[in-house]
This record gives sequence, C-alpha cells and structure tokens, in this order.
Amino acid sequence: MLKITNAKFITSAASKAQFISSDKPIIAVCGKSNVGKSSFINMLANQKKLAKVSQEPGRTRLINYFDFGAFILADLPGYGYAKVSKTEKEKWAKMLDDFFAEKDKIAHVYSLCDIRHDPTEDDKMMVNYLYYQLIPFTVVATKADKLSKQKIKPAVNNIAAIYKCRY
Repeated sequence: MLKITNAKFITSAASKAQFISSDKPIIAVCGKSNVGKSSFINMLANQKKLAKVSQEPGRTRLINYFDFGAFILADLPGYGYAKVSKTEKEKWAKMLDDFFAEKDKIAHVYSLCDIRHDPTEDDKMMVNYLYYQLIPFTVVATKADKLSKQKIKPAVNNIAAIYKCRY
C-alpha cells in the first residue's frame, strides 16, 4: 500500500502550453462541479487544506497539479453546473479536450459522482469518453456520508448499472 506523507501543490495550468510533463505517472481527478474533488484530493493527501474546498460550484477553474511523491495528481475543473459565463465554460471544455488529447501521459483517472443522484448526462459522457479512449479509470461515489447506511448499497448498485461497470 502506498502511503502519502508529503503531497504538495506544484502549479496551475490555464492552457495546453502550461500543462506539465513528468516522468511520474499522472493521475487525474474529474467530475461535475461541487462533487467533492477537492475533498477527495485532501483525503488522499491526508491533509485538510491541500486543495481548496468550496461550497460554491465552479471554484476550480484551472488544472491544478500536485506532487504526491510516487505520482502527479491533476485536479481538473468541474464540468456541468457552474455560475460562470458560456465563454468561460467553453474555455474549460477546450482545456479538458486538450488535457485528454494527451492520453498517453495519463496513467489513470478518478471520475467522481455524487452517490445521492443518478449520474448526469455530463457524467455519462465523461465515463463513455474514458471507455472509448481506453483510459484506465475508477468511478468514485462521493458524499456517502450524506446517506443512511441502508441507502448506500442500492445507490452504488444503481451507479454501477448506469455506468455498466462492476464494483
């Protein structure tokens, strides 16, 4: 088991020209706005404030890179709902397209979804894209702490069925 002891922020990228290259594997975290990407990153790092957590959707607007020792983690902007202009959303979409175009540099993707709701069309599009591009990924159901214990297993079964995957 890999133990993360000293994860740290490296840099942010607003465009393809600013993406980092590394000999270390790059692992990406993606999901819709406000799904819990920053909380997930902080949990992995065993730190409370490595990635900034916000109640406001659309807070992450750049690709944020973190050094986790054995790998580089790329925190991607959330897709879907966010109180930003159409132009800003189009910039994010272009940045994500550019990021995933370099799929040979991506070792794995964690695709987060909110366990309390069916995956959105954007969620399904992302997972279908990862399947199509043969990019290794794991679906992570977040916000399970907001459900009663008896509702968790049926919710996970539902998400697995929608994504056509096993858990």
